[in-house]
Amino acid sequence: MRVLVLGSGAREHAIVRALATDPTVDAVLAAPGNPGIDLVAQCLPDCGPVTDPAAMSKLAQDLDVDLVVVGPEAPLVAGVADAIRARGIACFGPSAAAAALEGSKAFAKEVMAAAGVPTALAHVCSTEDEVISALDATGAPYVVKDDGLAAGKGVVVTDDYTEAVTHALACLAKPDGVVVIEDFLDGPEISLFCISDGTEVRALAPAQDFKRIGDGDTGPNTGGMGAYSPLPWAPDGLAEDVITRIAQPTIDEMRRRGTPFVGVLYVGLALTSRGLRVIEFNARFGDPETQVVLARLRTPLGQLLDAAAHGRLSELPEVSFHPHAAVAVVLAAQGYPAAVVTGGAIAGLEECAALADVQVLHAGTAATLEGPIASGGRVLSVVGTGPDLATARERAYAGIGVITLEGGQHRTDICERAVAGTVL
Repeated sequence: MRVLVLGSGAREHAIVRALATDPTVDAVLAAPGNPGIDLVAQCLPDCGPVTDPAAMSKLAQDLDVDLVVVGPEAPLVAGVADAIRARGIACFGPSAAAAALEGSKAFAKEVMAAAGVPTALAHVCSTEDEVISALDATGAPYVVKDDGLAAGKGVVVTDDYTEAVTHALACLAKPDGVVVIEDFLDGPEISLFCISDGTEVRALAPAQDFKRIGDGDTGPNTGGMGAYSPLPWAPDGLAEDVITRIAQPTIDEMRRRGTPFVGVLYVGLALTSRGLRVIEFNARFGDPETQVVLARLRTPLGQLLDAAAHGRLSELPEVSFHPHAAVAVVLAAQGYPAAVVTGGAIAGLEECAALADVQVLHAGTAATLEGPIASGGRVLSVVGTGPDLATARERAYAGIGVITLEGGQHRTDICERAVAGTVL
């Protein structure tokens, strides 16, 4: 089959690499793609905005593809998957109505309540008075979330009351601004991708990511600075528990509402002192967790996504994974996540790619006559694999060590506590 992947980040690079190794996939195309993806698939840099439903559905038809995989959240919320399906083309990604699970945190809370899913108590606020009352009710640490899409950077968790109010008011100042204020959930966080065909649900391997820019989880939130899988500290039967108590009830509730969810239900979890609680839902693969989860996937990705898109997940055997570990470290541009400085020259990519058991996945890069340069906030994901987390981590950092980017920044503590056995 011919597969079109929409998106241009390291997540899409990981998806393309996995699809390219599937014997049932004859060709992989990417719109717009990036210089790294261009090494393993046909990129379409002049495809137009991936958030344009008419343009993307026409592109899929013109390319005569059998399956479209939508990577980022913005096209899903914009209705790109709806337009593609309307042309009779299979699409892995939820409709706009179903993608509201990510597009609106208030809607997600409503669905969770209806489905009996364990999550934090939340206050949905649309005025300053409501914000003040909610912050007084929850107390510190304050958890303040922009209701809409914010590229992973719309959440502030702080003990500083002024910072919490400032972020909440900034969210309210947006058109139709709504802010969600929640009780703080203690305990380590877990990311679990659940593949759904609208009825059936299959879980992938759990991962943990690192949101803050600095070592020791300091500084502002980012789109993600690293990740690892597996999680040796996670409880036995975690995936089965999440499917039974969280993912399946949510998928059932969405189908009951007449908006079946076909795609990835990203379940962000906290392993609290009172058990698992949902932090958030996303409607697509997470970044950088995808980079480590797919590095361990044994089941052919194309077959899995195609079965979900056609409502045939029940026909597949259980998803299987290699026993090895994977660690991803993100290299970000100077100034990220605030005032990003682009245009910096990147060196050492070939040397990094030549290392054993190391993958270099492009995100914010561009090709020039002089060589690759940084074109976005998160520039690269370097993924190391090995028989255990310690080896995988060592290889990922060895890869980061041979790449140079003026002003580039990365965390030095990704997976450090997991290797030391001090996560819990």
